[in-house]
Amino acid sequence: MKTVRKISAGAKAPPKRKRVAAYARVSMESDRLAHSLSAQISYYSGLIQKNPEWEFAGVYADRFVSGTSAERRAEFQRMLADCEAGRIDIILTKSISRFARNTVDLLKTVRRLKELGIEVQFEKESIRSLSGDGELMLTLLASFAQEESRSISENVKWGTRKRFEQGMPNGKFRVYGYRWKGDELVPVPEEAAIVKRIFQNFLDGKSRLDTEKEFAAEGIKTRNGCPWVDSNIKSVLTNITYTGNLLLQKEFIEDPITKKHRKNKGHLPQYYVENNHEAIIDMKTFQFVQEETARRRELGVLANKSLNITCFTGKIKCGLCGKSFMRNLRSNRPKFTTTYTDGYVTWKCGSRRIRSGLCAAKDIPEKILKQISAEVLGLDAFDEKIFAERVQGITVPSHGHLVFRLSDGVETAREWKSNAKKECWTDEHKGRLRERMRNFMARGTGRFSAFTTRIKCGRCGGSVIRRANHGGPPLWKCGSRCGIASVRESELREISARMMGLPEFDSEAFKSRIDHVEMEENGRLRFFFADGHTEETAYTTKRKAQSRSMTEEQRERFIAKIKASWVKRKLKKETENHDTQDNSSSQD
Repeated sequence: MKTVRKISAGAKAPPKRKRVAAYARVSMESDRLAHSLSAQISYYSGLIQKNPEWEFAGVYADRFVSGTSAERRAEFQRMLADCEAGRIDIILTKSISRFARNTVDLLKTVRRLKELGIEVQFEKESIRSLSGDGELMLTLLASFAQEESRSISENVKWGTRKRFEQGMPNGKFRVYGYRWKGDELVPVPEEAAIVKRIFQNFLDGKSRLDTEKEFAAEGIKTRNGCPWVDSNIKSVLTNITYTGNLLLQKEFIEDPITKKHRKNKGHLPQYYVENNHEAIIDMKTFQFVQEETARRRELGVLANKSLNITCFTGKIKCGLCGKSFMRNLRSNRPKFTTTYTDGYVTWKCGSRRIRSGLCAAKDIPEKILKQISAEVLGLDAFDEKIFAERVQGITVPSHGHLVFRLSDGVETAREWKSNAKKECWTDEHKGRLRERMRNFMARGTGRFSAFTTRIKCGRCGGSVIRRANHGGPPLWKCGSRCGIASVRESELREISARMMGLPEFDSEAFKSRIDHVEMEENGRLRFFFADGHTEETAYTTKRKAQSRSMTEEQRERFIAKIKASWVKRKLKKETENHDTQDNSSSQD
């Protein structure tokens, strides 16, 4: 009989609710707009929570920020991050202009949300981003919103310039040394004293770097508690506000969309307001500082007395990257010298000195520069004063080539070859390096021993070197293998300690008290002490044969190993004979 089983229909799962969020924004800080933003947040919260098919995912609101840039809106970025994390399905917003006033940002964001399957609904324009014609309408309306933003910006600029014409600044700007008291700038005594000191230091011939170091040493900080740096000091020295006058529209926003600021160098009119507030610096001093700044700028690095400069500074240009060459003490030279001397000073391309590898230009020894400069100027010996007066600059087109530009307009090319290594490799220099290496080796660090380079062969005069002894104590043998008897290191240490009168060997004492040791023909060691006297002693030249007895277990393992090896060789030989016979049979 057939068996029939009834399958009951399962209950349908309730439809999944959409996670809905809202975005709101106001651009200006005012009571009216703040109330508008609160109203938007309340409206969207109630709208989403009343819909049974929606799940409330939050309201994101940016306060008092422009919609021309997405990066500057923190809540907008947080909303996009939640979208990437899959927490939102639909975004509600009042209008396109609230969502973005930049056409590129709007389309880029909407397209990315579309890839994630997230819909943006614009209430005012009745546009849904996932609909067929949604992107086309967004492109058109976003362009209108962007142009509206540009129009608003132009209106704001017009109002600002009208205030400039009346001598009114654009808001209460911050300036060190002053505070706003109502609509008037009033000096702050403590900060005004720092401003006067900055100007006085400059008048005394100090560079901005000198002032920076001086303030750092005394712990003088800016208004925000930060250290004074070169840019801060420069801003003080060039700010005409300290003379009691104002210069309005020193900067302007080039594009309302990108918000890029630009210095006003004749692009737009400026407005000079005289006697606007109390002065900290008189106009005569300020103008002198500007003239002195221009003079120092013309001199370049030569104007900075705190730098170690020479007649070559700022005059040698790299033909490969255009940077200036800089004076450089070769760091790979011995550390016993701490001054700039001929043979060790070179001129290196600035890009290589600051960040190695950026330029292929090679160093030029200063000695070569002086020699060739004297030849170009027709001098018997180099003269810095004559060089500074007659040479306008030197270009280095490639390694080994120099092009001199003289003050009278003449250009002269010269070639050179460096022999710096040969010249500095003197006997004195070799001796210092040799002594340094001997002291390093005598410490016994790494693969070196206290006896390294200090044991000599009395037969051939060569060095005695350390050799391994197959698990035994190391041996000291003649490096040229002349046949003189070797000595064990353990015995050499014992003899050395006895010759120095010490209970045990000490490497530091050996280095300081014994200059070297010679191995003589007759199995004797001659010690040459640092004070000049010598002493001799005998060392063991013959080695006793060491009998090594085996245990029963070792003997059995040895016999088994020999048998296994013999059986293996026998099997291999029989296999070869068998193969040979098979080959012969096949040939027959």
